[in-house]
Amino acid sequence: MGIVAAIQMTSSHIVADNLAAAAALLREAKDAGADIACLPENFSFIGLRDADKLQVAEADGEGAVQSFLSDTARQLKMWILGGTIVIRGDSERRVANTSLLIDAAGKRVARYDKIHLFDVAIPGRDEQYRESTHVTPGRDLVIADTPVGKVGLSVCYDMRFPELYRELVLQGAEWLAMPAAFTVPTGRAHWETLLRARAIENLCYVVAPAQSGTHTSGRETYGDSLIVDYWGQVLARLAKGSGVITTEIDLAKEAETRARFPALDNRQLGLPNVATVLT
Repeated sequence: MGIVAAIQMTSSHIVADNLAAAAALLREAKDAGADIACLPENFSFIGLRDADKLQVAEADGEGAVQSFLSDTARQLKMWILGGTIVIRGDSERRVANTSLLIDAAGKRVARYDKIHLFDVAIPGRDEQYRESTHVTPGRDLVIADTPVGKVGLSVCYDMRFPELYRELVLQGAEWLAMPAAFTVPTGRAHWETLLRARAIENLCYVVAPAQSGTHTSGRETYGDSLIVDYWGQVLARLAKGSGVITTEIDLAKEAETRARFPALDNRQLGLPNVATVLT
């Protein structure tokens, strides 16, 4: 048993302001008893233009944002999942959208680079995104031990790809982190449905800290940070604005439910003994 916090923010193009806001919210999470606090995608920076992320990218293992995560975790004696930050890649023109897990001693435990990049045109709007223009996709699934159980890491658009989460759970994930900066139209249509679906089909807690509101770039994000249990019930939510939600993760109840309702064990497709016939 342990307490997890999801933090909602409205990040800007000024890194120092975002870190100050994150520090206050992380302190609030600690005061609420959180063992681990999860920040949203792009918590430290949302540029005026997409290419601006190239200017704030940090080398892996050093930089102001990474130092902030480490120092704050150590000061608060609390684990922190750093939503995503911008880490330099092999090319000067592309970076990684990276989620970092920091332990209560300030040590980095895991790094996950977002696998599925948001290259879409929003239906019904003159709104397009091409994340792959400046971001290199990750390739590796990441699961890490935390004080509240094994977490499977993912980011935002990843949540539309259920095969990712099935594999994370089959490899031992007991809760799923999904920091996000969802658009408003897709948020209204799909946000809660996707999160609850991933929880239900994997009998697994889902923690989704989000960006919310209008950013200095003019971009709008949906918000509605959620924590969902293994049965698809919404345990906590923050619809709009900045703030913190918390809930207790009860892995014993999750394991009991998986044993009594063995959908994960009952699966057939994808197993070696199931053949695919092409005609």
